[in-house]
Amino acid sequence: MGCDRWVMLVIPIIYALSNVSGELKRFEQPSKGDGSLSFLVIGDWGRRGAFNQSQVASQMGKMGEKLDIDFVVSTGDNFYDNGLRSVHDLAFEESFTNIYTANSLQKQWYSVLGNHDYRGDAEAQLSPLLTKIDTRWLCLRSFIVNAELAEIIFVDTTPFVKSYFQDPEDHIYDWRGINPRKHYIANLLKDVECALRESNAKWKIVVGHHAIKSVGHHGDTRELATHLLPILKANNVDFYMNGHDHCLEHISDTESPIQFLTSGAGSKAWRGDVKQLNREGLKFFYDGQGFMSVQLTQSNAEIAFYDFDGKILHRWNAFKQFGDHSSI
Repeated sequence: MGCDRWVMLVIPIIYALSNVSGELKRFEQPSKGDGSLSFLVIGDWGRRGAFNQSQVASQMGKMGEKLDIDFVVSTGDNFYDNGLRSVHDLAFEESFTNIYTANSLQKQWYSVLGNHDYRGDAEAQLSPLLTKIDTRWLCLRSFIVNAELAEIIFVDTTPFVKSYFQDPEDHIYDWRGINPRKHYIANLLKDVECALRESNAKWKIVVGHHAIKSVGHHGDTRELATHLLPILKANNVDFYMNGHDHCLEHISDTESPIQFLTSGAGSKAWRGDVKQLNREGLKFFYDGQGFMSVQLTQSNAEIAFYDFDGKILHRWNAFKQFGDHSSI
């Protein structure tokens, strides 16, 4: 039995409903004429330009133009400290519209929620009213982007983390649409597994806010390692991209071809806050501000990390042969 699907078209930054029949909405994102794809990845950014957010945005604009990017991915924690208060919160324009002003960044932004976003009015970020304010904005809990060459599955990872429910400290989370938590997670995992199993994309990418593997402040997310990672391994996922830790990071899985890529350095970073730099599989770690680029063709993927001055800090390539669906 096939997966139930929502199918939506993005042309190029406006989306329209095409079919409704399932849980995860699907957006069609055209690739370039030559079949290639390029995009930027940024996370943990919304601070009204402070903590070098504006400088990172400027360099993103330059690199976006150079790479002729097709879209931007946000890995969550879009607005600090406590998400948006409502759809009328001026932080949306002050931290997004007025910051990412370069022509090259006037493309679709695909965003997921982070834990800080859940501390405000989480549903405000999901509202189509924000898209009326800035047509680039597209944020859902979980969804799929079919970019022809690649299929990107965006996963709502915050509800996986038990401590937010059991020990929220002084924070108040907006769990509307989530409870009962176990039922929500079980359905989401089923949808993700089904989508990955049916995907024929050359490159399979999963995006979430929380890291599965990280040597940064928060470290590994145990719940994702237990419940999500086995699904990624079983379905030949190439890249898992996340934010949450305010750093740039690349870890190669020691048991599969999966690359764990952290881009959570869009504004405030945590200098010196690192665990286990000798961890097996660690390719790169940087505890300052910056962002990541992804360039894909049928046979090659190039990942690059940049600091807030635009300097390339780390570059890595994966190659595939015809018909191969796993990184080499």
